Amino acid sequence: MPFFTAPDGAELYYTDDGHGRPLLCLPGLTRTGRDFDYLAPHLPPLRLIRLDYRGRGQSQWTGAESYTVPQEAADVLALLDHLGIDQVALLGTSRGGLIGMYLAVVAHERLRGLCLNDVGPQIEAEGLARISDYIGRAPAARSHAQAAAAMERNFTEFEDVPMGRWLQEAQRQYLETEQGLELRYDPALRDAFQAAMAGGAGDLWPMFDACSGLPLALIRGARSALLSAAVADEMQARRPDMLFAEVPGRGHIPFLDEPEARGLVQNWLGMCL
Repeated sequence: MPFFTAPDGAELYYTDDGHGRPLLCLPGLTRTGRDFDYLAPHLPPLRLIRLDYRGRGQSQWTGAESYTVPQEAADVLALLDHLGIDQVALLGTSRGGLIGMYLAVVAHERLRGLCLNDVGPQIEAEGLARISDYIGRAPAARSHAQAAAAMERNFTEFEDVPMGRWLQEAQRQYLETEQGLELRYDPALRDAFQAAMAGGAGDLWPMFDACSGLPLALIRGARSALLSAAVADEMQARRPDMLFAEVPGRGHIPFLDEPEARGLVQNWLGMCL
Protein backbone atom coordinates (compact mmCIF):
# COMPACT_ATOMS: atom_id res chain seq x y z
CA MET A 1 0.00 0.00 0.00
CA PRO A 2 1.29 3.53 -0.72
CA PHE A 3 2.49 5.23 2.44
CA PHE A 4 5.00 8.02 2.87
CA THR A 5 6.75 9.32 5.95
CA ALA A 6 6.05 12.92 6.97
CA PRO A 7 8.97 14.99 8.34
CA ASP A 8 7.86 14.25 11.92
CA GLY A 9 7.87 10.49 11.26
CA ALA A 10 4.12 9.99 10.78
CA GLU A 11 3.19 7.30 8.26
CA LEU A 12 0.50 8.70 5.96
CA TYR A 13 -1.59 6.84 3.40
CA TYR A 14 -2.31 8.08 -0.10
CA THR A 15 -3.39 6.78 -3.49
CA ASP A 16 -1.90 7.80 -6.84
CA ASP A 17 -3.74 6.62 -9.95
CA GLY A 18 -3.62 7.44 -13.64
CA HIS A 19 -1.28 9.56 -15.71
CA GLY A 20 -1.03 13.16 -16.85
CA ARG A 21 -1.51 16.43 -15.03
CA PRO A 22 -2.07 15.87 -11.29
CA LEU A 23 -5.31 16.51 -9.41
CA LEU A 24 -5.04 16.32 -5.62
CA CYS A 25 -8.32 15.60 -3.79
CA LEU A 26 -8.56 16.39 -0.08
CA PRO A 27 -11.54 15.13 1.94
CA GLY A 28 -13.59 16.53 4.80
CA LEU A 29 -12.69 16.70 8.48
CA THR A 30 -13.39 13.08 9.47
CA ARG A 31 -13.32 11.53 6.02
CA THR A 32 -10.86 9.83 3.66
CA GLY A 33 -9.87 9.86 0.01
CA ARG A 34 -12.60 7.29 -0.67
CA ASP A 35 -15.07 10.20 -0.72
CA PHE A 36 -13.94 10.92 -4.28
CA ASP A 37 -14.88 7.47 -5.55
CA TYR A 38 -18.19 8.90 -6.80
CA LEU A 39 -16.47 11.60 -8.86
CA ALA A 40 -13.52 9.58 -10.18
CA PRO A 41 -15.34 7.84 -13.08
CA HIS A 42 -16.44 11.23 -14.44
CA LEU A 43 -12.99 12.80 -14.55
CA PRO A 44 -10.99 13.25 -17.76
CA PRO A 45 -7.69 11.38 -18.11
CA LEU A 46 -5.38 12.71 -15.38
CA ARG A 47 -3.29 11.69 -12.39
CA LEU A 48 -5.63 11.40 -9.39
CA ILE A 49 -3.97 11.71 -5.98
CA ARG A 50 -5.84 11.36 -2.70
CA LEU A 51 -4.58 11.72 0.86
CA ASP A 52 -5.88 10.35 4.16
CA TYR A 53 -4.96 13.00 6.72
CA ARG A 54 -3.07 11.90 9.80
CA GLY A 55 -5.49 10.29 12.25
CA ARG A 56 -7.93 9.34 9.49
CA GLY A 57 -8.44 6.27 7.36
CA GLN A 58 -5.27 4.24 7.00
CA SER A 59 -2.90 7.01 8.15
CA GLN A 60 -1.16 6.91 11.52
CA TRP A 61 -2.84 8.43 14.57
CA THR A 62 -0.58 11.17 15.92
CA GLY A 63 -2.67 12.90 18.61
CA ALA A 64 -5.14 15.75 18.87
CA GLU A 65 -2.50 18.48 18.95
CA SER A 66 -1.36 17.49 15.45
CA TYR A 67 -4.82 17.53 13.84
CA THR A 68 -4.69 21.12 12.61
CA VAL A 69 -5.00 22.82 9.25
CA PRO A 70 -1.36 24.06 9.27
CA GLN A 71 -0.04 20.56 10.04
CA GLU A 72 -2.27 18.93 7.44
CA ALA A 73 -1.20 21.53 4.88
CA ALA A 74 2.44 20.75 5.70
CA ASP A 75 1.65 17.07 5.12
CA VAL A 76 0.20 17.93 1.70
CA LEU A 77 3.41 19.73 0.74
CA ALA A 78 5.46 16.80 2.03
CA LEU A 79 3.39 14.43 -0.13
CA LEU A 80 3.92 16.60 -3.22
CA ASP A 81 7.66 16.66 -2.51
CA HIS A 82 7.63 12.87 -2.04
CA LEU A 83 5.95 12.46 -5.42
CA GLY A 84 8.18 15.03 -7.12
CA ILE A 85 5.23 17.26 -8.07
CA ASP A 86 5.86 20.99 -8.35
CA GLN A 87 2.26 22.12 -8.93
CA VAL A 88 -1.14 20.53 -8.52
CA ALA A 89 -4.78 21.37 -9.08
CA LEU A 90 -6.51 20.93 -5.72
CA LEU A 91 -10.11 19.88 -5.11
CA GLY A 92 -10.97 20.27 -1.44
CA THR A 93 -14.13 19.11 0.29
CA SER A 94 -14.94 21.08 3.46
CA ARG A 95 -11.74 20.73 5.58
CA GLY A 96 -9.86 20.05 2.36
CA GLY A 97 -10.98 23.42 1.00
CA LEU A 98 -9.72 25.19 4.11
CA ILE A 99 -6.36 23.48 3.62
CA GLY A 100 -6.40 24.59 -0.02
CA MET A 101 -7.01 28.22 0.92
CA TYR A 102 -4.28 28.03 3.56
CA LEU A 103 -1.88 26.69 0.93
CA ALA A 104 -2.78 29.66 -1.27
CA VAL A 105 -1.25 31.81 1.49
CA VAL A 106 1.84 29.78 2.36
CA ALA A 107 2.62 27.96 -0.91
CA HIS A 108 0.72 29.74 -3.68
CA GLU A 109 3.26 28.64 -6.28
CA ARG A 110 2.42 24.95 -5.67
CA LEU A 111 -1.21 25.38 -6.80
CA ARG A 112 -2.51 25.38 -10.38
CA GLY A 113 -6.07 26.00 -9.26
CA LEU A 114 -8.49 25.45 -6.37
CA CYS A 115 -12.00 24.00 -6.32
CA LEU A 116 -13.94 24.27 -3.04
CA ASN A 117 -16.68 21.76 -2.25
CA ASP A 118 -19.20 23.35 0.12
CA VAL A 119 -16.80 25.46 2.15
CA GLY A 120 -15.73 29.08 2.25
CA PRO A 121 -13.92 31.59 4.46
CA GLN A 122 -16.91 31.86 6.80
CA ILE A 123 -18.48 28.78 8.39
CA GLU A 124 -21.98 28.96 9.83
CA ALA A 125 -22.57 28.20 13.51
CA GLU A 126 -25.33 25.73 12.67
CA GLY A 127 -22.94 23.66 10.61
CA LEU A 128 -20.29 23.70 13.32
CA ALA A 129 -22.88 22.64 15.91
CA ARG A 130 -23.84 19.63 13.78
CA ILE A 131 -20.21 18.57 13.54
CA SER A 132 -19.77 18.99 17.28
CA ASP A 133 -22.73 16.66 17.89
CA TYR A 134 -21.18 13.66 16.15
CA ILE A 135 -17.42 14.06 15.89
CA GLY A 136 -15.46 11.48 17.87
CA ARG A 137 -18.54 9.44 18.79
CA ALA A 138 -19.39 6.03 17.38
CA PRO A 139 -23.01 5.78 16.18
CA ALA A 140 -25.72 3.94 18.08
CA ALA A 141 -26.33 1.81 14.99
CA ARG A 142 -24.81 -1.67 15.22
CA SER A 143 -24.39 -2.41 11.52
CA HIS A 144 -23.79 -0.65 8.23
CA ALA A 145 -27.40 -1.31 7.26
CA GLN A 146 -28.69 0.29 10.45
CA ALA A 147 -26.38 3.28 10.01
CA ALA A 148 -27.57 3.74 6.41
CA ALA A 149 -31.19 3.71 7.54
CA ALA A 150 -30.38 6.31 10.22
CA MET A 151 -28.68 8.53 7.63
CA GLU A 152 -31.73 8.37 5.39
CA ARG A 153 -33.95 9.41 8.32
CA ASN A 154 -31.71 12.12 9.73
CA PHE A 155 -30.21 13.81 6.67
CA THR A 156 -33.47 15.40 5.59
CA GLU A 157 -31.64 18.11 3.64
CA PHE A 158 -30.65 15.45 1.10
CA GLU A 159 -33.30 14.57 -1.46
CA ASP A 160 -33.67 11.55 -3.75
CA VAL A 161 -30.68 9.65 -2.39
CA PRO A 162 -31.11 5.89 -2.91
CA MET A 163 -30.53 3.56 0.03
CA GLY A 164 -27.57 2.06 -1.81
CA ARG A 165 -25.75 5.39 -1.60
CA TRP A 166 -26.42 5.70 2.13
CA LEU A 167 -25.06 2.18 2.56
CA GLN A 168 -21.89 3.19 0.69
CA GLU A 169 -21.59 6.20 2.98
CA ALA A 170 -21.96 4.04 6.09
CA GLN A 171 -19.30 1.64 4.82
CA ARG A 172 -16.91 4.50 4.12
CA GLN A 173 -17.41 6.12 7.51
CA TYR A 174 -17.55 3.13 9.87
CA LEU A 175 -15.88 -0.23 10.39
CA GLU A 176 -18.39 -2.98 11.21
CA THR A 177 -17.28 -5.30 14.04
CA GLU A 178 -18.96 -7.86 16.29
CA GLN A 179 -19.17 -5.14 18.95
CA GLY A 180 -20.84 -2.64 16.63
CA LEU A 181 -19.56 0.18 14.43
CA GLU A 182 -16.19 1.81 14.94
CA LEU A 183 -14.96 5.14 13.63
CA ARG A 184 -12.45 5.15 10.79
CA TYR A 185 -10.55 7.99 12.47
CA ASP A 186 -8.93 8.82 15.77
CA PRO A 187 -11.63 9.82 18.31
CA ALA A 188 -9.16 12.42 19.60
CA LEU A 189 -10.12 14.46 16.54
CA ARG A 190 -13.01 15.63 18.74
CA ASP A 191 -10.53 17.24 21.13
CA ALA A 192 -8.76 18.96 18.24
CA PHE A 193 -12.07 20.25 16.88
CA GLN A 194 -13.18 21.61 20.25
CA ALA A 195 -9.81 23.28 20.82
CA ALA A 196 -10.04 24.96 17.42
CA MET A 197 -13.56 26.18 18.14
CA ALA A 198 -12.53 27.52 21.55
CA GLY A 199 -9.76 29.49 19.88
CA GLY A 200 -12.15 31.03 17.36
CA ALA A 201 -11.92 30.80 13.59
CA GLY A 202 -10.67 34.34 13.13
CA ASP A 203 -10.97 36.22 9.85
CA LEU A 204 -10.47 33.71 7.03
CA TRP A 205 -11.30 36.08 4.18
CA PRO A 206 -7.60 36.92 3.63
CA MET A 207 -7.04 33.23 2.86
CA PHE A 208 -9.75 33.38 0.21
CA ASP A 209 -8.30 36.61 -1.21
CA ALA A 210 -4.89 34.88 -1.39
CA CYS A 211 -6.36 32.66 -4.14
CA SER A 212 -5.96 35.61 -6.51
CA GLY A 213 -4.51 34.52 -9.82
CA LEU A 214 -5.63 30.90 -9.44
CA PRO A 215 -8.46 29.31 -11.44
CA LEU A 216 -11.11 29.13 -8.71
CA ALA A 217 -14.38 27.21 -8.44
CA LEU A 218 -17.04 26.73 -5.78
CA ILE A 219 -19.69 24.04 -5.34
CA ARG A 220 -22.44 24.63 -2.78
CA GLY A 221 -25.13 22.29 -1.55
CA ALA A 222 -28.32 24.33 -1.91
CA ARG A 223 -29.40 23.22 1.58
CA SER A 224 -25.99 23.43 3.22
CA ALA A 225 -25.86 24.39 6.90
CA LEU A 226 -22.11 25.05 6.69
CA LEU A 227 -21.79 27.39 3.70
CA SER A 228 -24.56 29.99 3.49
CA ALA A 229 -25.90 31.49 0.29
CA ALA A 230 -24.81 34.92 1.55
CA VAL A 231 -21.18 33.83 1.96
CA ALA A 232 -21.23 32.19 -1.48
CA ASP A 233 -22.56 35.47 -2.90
CA GLU A 234 -19.74 37.43 -1.26
CA MET A 235 -17.18 34.99 -2.62
CA GLN A 236 -18.56 35.53 -6.12
CA ALA A 237 -18.55 39.31 -5.63
CA ARG A 238 -14.87 39.20 -4.68
CA ARG A 239 -14.00 36.81 -7.50
CA PRO A 240 -16.41 37.41 -10.41
CA ASP A 241 -14.38 34.97 -12.52
CA MET A 242 -14.94 32.12 -10.03
CA LEU A 243 -16.91 29.21 -11.44
CA PHE A 244 -19.94 28.46 -9.29
CA ALA A 245 -22.53 25.70 -9.12
CA GLU A 246 -25.28 25.08 -6.61
CA VAL A 247 -26.45 21.49 -6.24
CA PRO A 248 -30.19 21.21 -5.50
CA GLY A 249 -31.40 18.76 -2.89
CA ARG A 250 -28.03 18.55 -1.18
CA GLY A 251 -26.79 19.72 2.19
CA HIS A 252 -23.23 19.48 3.48
CA ILE A 253 -21.65 17.93 1.47
CA PRO A 254 -22.56 17.22 -2.17
CA PHE A 255 -21.34 13.81 -3.32
CA LEU A 256 -19.72 15.40 -6.43
CA ASP A 257 -21.29 13.02 -8.95
CA GLU A 258 -24.37 15.22 -9.29
CA PRO A 259 -24.61 16.74 -12.80
CA GLU A 260 -24.07 20.29 -11.52
CA ALA A 261 -20.95 19.30 -9.58
CA ARG A 262 -19.53 17.11 -12.35
CA GLY A 263 -19.95 19.84 -14.93
CA LEU A 264 -18.28 22.48 -12.79
CA VAL A 265 -15.31 20.25 -11.94
CA GLN A 266 -14.80 19.38 -15.60
CA ASN A 267 -14.93 23.05 -16.62
CA TRP A 268 -12.54 24.05 -13.84
CA LEU A 269 -10.08 21.32 -14.79
CA GLY A 270 -10.12 22.66 -18.32
CA MET A 271 -8.90 25.99 -16.93
CA CYS A 272 -6.09 24.71 -14.74
CA LEU A 273 -4.74 21.46 -16.21
